[in-house]
Amino acid sequence: MNSAPLAGKRIAVTRAREQAPELGRRLVALGAEVLELPLISVRKDIDKQTLADVLLELGTYDWIVFTSANGVRCFFEEFHRIFDDIRSLGLLRFAAVGDTTAAAIREQHLRVECQPSVATGDALAEALIETGSLDSAKILVITGNLNRDTLVRRLEEARAIVDRLPVYRTESTDLAADPAAADFRRGGADAILFASASAVESYAAQAPALRLAAGARRPLAGSIGPLTTEAMRKAGLEVAFEAASPSLDDLVTALLAALPQ
Repeated sequence: MNSAPLAGKRIAVTRAREQAPELGRRLVALGAEVLELPLISVRKDIDKQTLADVLLELGTYDWIVFTSANGVRCFFEEFHRIFDDIRSLGLLRFAAVGDTTAAAIREQHLRVECQPSVATGDALAEALIETGSLDSAKILVITGNLNRDTLVRRLEEARAIVDRLPVYRTESTDLAADPAAADFRRGGADAILFASASAVESYAAQAPALRLAAGARRPLAGSIGPLTTEAMRKAGLEVAFEAASPSLDDLVTALLAALPQ
């Protein structure tokens, strides 16, 4: 008999296809069957002129702020394409919204000097303000196309000079003809995990393509954090569990606590 905690459990993962394996590996290691439902896609999308302007002034910034690991990946792909020496970053200080983003920065052999205890834009703004270094500081915020303006607005209210550099685009995917969606409709799952508000919105928009057949398992819906939970409630989804902090490890921990053993 398999004693793994998720043995016999089927878990649907709604992350972008290129991001799903990281969470999937954690779940498979715990014995789960993983069904990937890539409700969103993430691709690098940078205006070349804006990027050129930012890189020309890179040495003038005091802080560079990353709101996601996607932003770290896309920014440094371009940085390394243009520069062959990490010292071209100058004396920049690095801030990250959460653990996953901070880990991606550290993979570049760079130190994260500011990270809030709660992985939200508001908390990141507050943590930066508490450093006491923002008055007239020049800050570069690396974002995607769906990032909220709250972080930038709060930094500007703290008298910082803020530039935004969008480096990636998150878009909904159409799963109507996807074999994984057909599999989900037939068999359902024990749980479905949402790691972003954009995945929730895509799920709600594609409800007909994901409607469960009679007799399919009805999954518990889990959220990675407050912003995703808010989106789930707006979409009419019942939130069965939420990660204690917005990280994959805590999402898995919440899943284990929610599912009957």
